[in-house]
Amino acid sequence: MGLKKENKKMTLDNRRKLVSALDPKSPITEQYRTIRTNIQFASIDKELNTIMVTSAGPGDGKSTTAANLAVTFAQQGKKVLLVDADLRKPTVHYTFNLTNTVGLTSVLTKQKELEDAFVESSISSLSILPSGPIPPNPAELLSSVSMDTFLRHATEQFEHVIFDTPPVLAVTDAQILANKCDGAVLVVSSGKTEIEEATKAKELLIASQGKLLGAVLNNKKITESDYYYYYGKK
Repeated sequence: MGLKKENKKMTLDNRRKLVSALDPKSPITEQYRTIRTNIQFASIDKELNTIMVTSAGPGDGKSTTAANLAVTFAQQGKKVLLVDADLRKPTVHYTFNLTNTVGLTSVLTKQKELEDAFVESSISSLSILPSGPIPPNPAELLSSVSMDTFLRHATEQFEHVIFDTPPVLAVTDAQILANKCDGAVLVVSSGKTEIEEATKAKELLIASQGKLLGAVLNNKKITESDYYYYYGKK
């Protein structure tokens, strides 16, 4: 009974992370739309088809940001693929209540074709590719020729491919993908991420020749008065 309650709580907690799908009119959802708009403005010269979302350290909210960003792009009618590229501690399958037996690693190791690995979500235009079985060599897989082939095939089928990647300071995986993606978004947590950590993460992404689109400040406490300035008190 205790296990059932725990599993139910985990499902509810992960569903709450999809605020942009569950509560489209909330102020938080509006912030995700603002991030989407800013990314679109950053792509004037070149369309950003592949975007990776990362953070300096664990627990900063990069997976929640990646999922909601994917939802907001799909809500525009864009064909979107959300990829769990955190091949060490994947969480996307929990958020969308999926199994993780087949996914990105299955495609990279040529056990499955992309078309047979991703699943349609309950959100129109949004498909999900879980991480798949956790491999012993994540960095090598992400830097492989198979990854380049995957990117080519994915961008042929989807207008936007959004990657949830491991934290920059923890492992090299995010730096590898930053070099391959059109743009990177760095998530920092208010009151948690140290300035030195954020600065180091930024330097590593730039050193890998990735295009840093900007940073997202997560977990910032907002009071009702913060909205009076924009909307006017009613």
